[in-house]
Amino acid sequence: MRATSTTLSGPDVIINSVDAYQIRLAVTGTSCDKYPAKQHARNVARKLGVSHGLIFIAGEPTALLRDSDQERPFRQRRYFYYLSGVVEPSCALTYDISLDNLTLYVPDFDLHRAIWMGPTLSREEAQDRYDIDRVLYQSSLQQELGSWLSQRAQNSLLYMVHESEVPKGLPAELPLDSAQLKPAMNAARGIKDEYEIRMIRQANKVSALAHRKVLEGIQKMTNESQIEGLFLDTCISHGARNQAYQIIAGSGPNAAVLHYSSNNQSLSGRPLVCLDAGAEWECYASDVTRTFPLKGEWPSKYVSDIYKLVERMQEECIKGIRVGTRFLNLHNLAHEIAIDGLLALGVLKGGSAAELHSSGVSKVFLPHGLGHHVGLEVHDVSETEIMALNSGLDQSNYAPVLNSAVCRAPCTLSSPLLQEGMVVTIEPGLYFSPLALANARKQPYAKYIDFEVANEYVHIGGVRIEDDILVTANGYENLTTAPKGDAMLAIIRNSV
Repeated sequence: MRATSTTLSGPDVIINSVDAYQIRLAVTGTSCDKYPAKQHARNVARKLGVSHGLIFIAGEPTALLRDSDQERPFRQRRYFYYLSGVVEPSCALTYDISLDNLTLYVPDFDLHRAIWMGPTLSREEAQDRYDIDRVLYQSSLQQELGSWLSQRAQNSLLYMVHESEVPKGLPAELPLDSAQLKPAMNAARGIKDEYEIRMIRQANKVSALAHRKVLEGIQKMTNESQIEGLFLDTCISHGARNQAYQIIAGSGPNAAVLHYSSNNQSLSGRPLVCLDAGAEWECYASDVTRTFPLKGEWPSKYVSDIYKLVERMQEECIKGIRVGTRFLNLHNLAHEIAIDGLLALGVLKGGSAAELHSSGVSKVFLPHGLGHHVGLEVHDVSETEIMALNSGLDQSNYAPVLNSAVCRAPCTLSSPLLQEGMVVTIEPGLYFSPLALANARKQPYAKYIDFEVANEYVHIGGVRIEDDILVTANGYENLTTAPKGDAMLAIIRNSV
């Protein structure tokens, strides 16, 4: 039979079971794949452990640069975004826990602003676009909050992240709780749902394209700024307008500066580049680091040996990712591998691996934590810091490899044990910082460092390799697809 196209327009349409059809569904609007705001609001309410109350969060307002008529680049407040999925300025929301009612407040129409900047989000657009029960204008916010306060059930509280954000016009005495909402939201955000994982995966996809472009062009580049420029160009060209964090494109000794951001030095005579750069997709971050030479081969055995050692540290730690793993054990494993490798290279000396571990000397070369959560922030929040020691853990085993001054943001995680749905980075590194080595000479563990040998590696700067890992029910999935290792070298070599 001839296949035809048909439109299902009403109850009079009859489809015979022996007929053949091509059925085309036309979907209008964006409601088929909305950000799961309601589910996130319910998650937060469960973490609060209450059945009544009202959550209030204001979004990020528009703001001008100081002493200027130019607006600051807009970045939505992440707590607000988690409960709304809205990337529009000057909005607010409430969630009535008992009624399961999520209300978005959008700016009132401003003709002058609409002429100059375009109209703000309308109620109708917001209702169609977002997973929201009601959309009202900002002018009704005070009345709506007042109405809830007058009708609230006994012991119902108004939950806010910060007490200073109470909207104007409300009574001085409020049933306000500004202590519980933030921890509840942190706990909810620690476990990613399918939608969030999809966004992080897409951010990694764009980042991988940009990292590959840099590898393909690195032999023609002469300055760190060209690396940053090409990475940005590729991301924006593929729909990722924002970066999850400031790009780090450190060559040679600059690679030993953990958060180097000048990105303006000549590449001449530099053995390698540490490129730490990740695109953002729909407010969700990726975090990717690759270290590579300027040609298709490592310029010396010094460089090759350090890269291969960091590569082994990362591979072994990624293998340990699974539900129930204590992340701190993986951090400890990275230090153990580093100590073994640096002993073999002669950088460390004069003691057993166990003695060196106990001394804390490995922190000279690996001063940061192994990783962190990734989500709406590149260093995302969750319930409990995963790198923190407590009385129930073996202090003597972990304390030597934890640097309390830097194993915090951006080098902390949350939740002591890995859970399904967490996305964490595995980013070991080894660095040869002249400042760190000079300080090490003054420490008790100086006897374990051969400073003459260590100085032979200073020109390298540092090596870091970083991937974003999803904890799954059966192990893990590496969300990062940017080339590394031999595949990375092959791209550089074949892109003359």
